[in-house]
Amino acid sequence: MPTEFPSAQAMPATHPASPPDRAERRTVGVVVERRRVDNPWIEARWQPVLLVPPEPDRPDWSVVAEGPDWSRHYAGTAEIALFPTETENYKHNLDGGKPCAYIILRPGGPAPGMRLLAVTVDPGEIDTHAEAGDDVIEPLALPIPLLLWMDGFVARHHVERPFHKRKRDRADTEALARHRGTERPRHG
Repeated sequence: MPTEFPSAQAMPATHPASPPDRAERRTVGVVVERRRVDNPWIEARWQPVLLVPPEPDRPDWSVVAEGPDWSRHYAGTAEIALFPTETENYKHNLDGGKPCAYIILRPGGPAPGMRLLAVTVDPGEIDTHAEAGDDVIEPLALPIPLLLWMDGFVARHHVERPFHKRKRDRADTEALARHRGTERPRHG
């Protein structure tokens, strides 16, 4: 079994004059557990249980372990991307006490009827997927190599931005009074 989370190749710039992509990427493998449930409407519950180094020779959704009412599947690989503009969200994840990656599964597709949609370390990105309703979203503890990579990325790219509270504009009460005086009464 591989022991490292490899760097993914940076995407090439779409135009020679465009700035280089400063994002960093790592590829991860995801292990998901399918557990039979006693429910007339659903047969099983799917839950991500482990982030592992990718295994390119292992077929997606292959069984890696099983018991009487459960099985664990290698769901496949996904890419975690870190962007310099999102370091505030990564910092929030790191400072929360239990840094995690969010695994997003979506019902549908070929057997087993579930597909690995994404893996992200950006808590802000989860809101978008939570609105879909059917997506399974589970946080998993970040393995130490990924935690150190994310922490280093934040240290290199994060810029504190001061918070500026917006002030409300004061209403021009004289203008409002003049405007109300010009309105015609309505007859119903």
